[in-house]
Amino acid sequence: MARSTFAAILFVTMCLLLTACDAPPKPPAPAAAAKIQAAPAWPQSDKAVTPLLLGNPLPDVELRTLEDTPISLKAAVGGKAAVLVFYRGGWCPFCMTQLSGLRLIQKDLEALDYQLIAISPDQPALLKRTLGRESIGYRLLSDRDAAAMRAFGIGYQADAAMLKTLAGYNIDLETYSGQTHHVLPVPSVYMVDAAGILQFSYVHPDYRVRVPHEVVLAAAKAIKANRHIVKPE
Repeated sequence: MARSTFAAILFVTMCLLLTACDAPPKPPAPAAAAKIQAAPAWPQSDKAVTPLLLGNPLPDVELRTLEDTPISLKAAVGGKAAVLVFYRGGWCPFCMTQLSGLRLIQKDLEALDYQLIAISPDQPALLKRTLGRESIGYRLLSDRDAAAMRAFGIGYQADAAMLKTLAGYNIDLETYSGQTHHVLPVPSVYMVDAAGILQFSYVHPDYRVRVPHEVVLAAAKAIKANRHIVKPE
């Protein structure tokens, strides 16, 4: 091979190598890109949540039973009408008053074919303590991983000031949930019909304000009588 030809080949090869080194990395494939995307940030205030709207289907998220076994929310509801009560935890006196008071309408709701299910970030072992303290006769489920709070759009992250205030009352959210996310639900009540469609909601950012039990019962009666039905979108 002539010296000039060899030099030309060597020059072209070096140019190709330099170009390859300088080329920007290829973007990850769609599946890989999805994996590296972080979860959406939690709202930083109870006033910044965006609750799931009526007419939507019941989200199918994983919760935990008292025995700390996984169960989907749809499986827990079991194709029946249900009143879902989201509360902050067994440490919240306003929540305990609400849970205790719901017993007053439990039989009336059951007569309308509704079941009561209360959901909180408390880990399963602490749910048992709540049951024993309040003699609650309906189901409690743990949303310790905040999946339901995310799906219903009612979760927010407690800020440093709130954590400090709670610590002043010897309340540690990490102890209660067993997690470090510091996420709490805005106290909420949702009603889902037997078809799995959300028909009623009450979400109030002031944790001291809870929907009256009489309103919950009246809504259940109206939905049962087809006087207040929201069609799926």
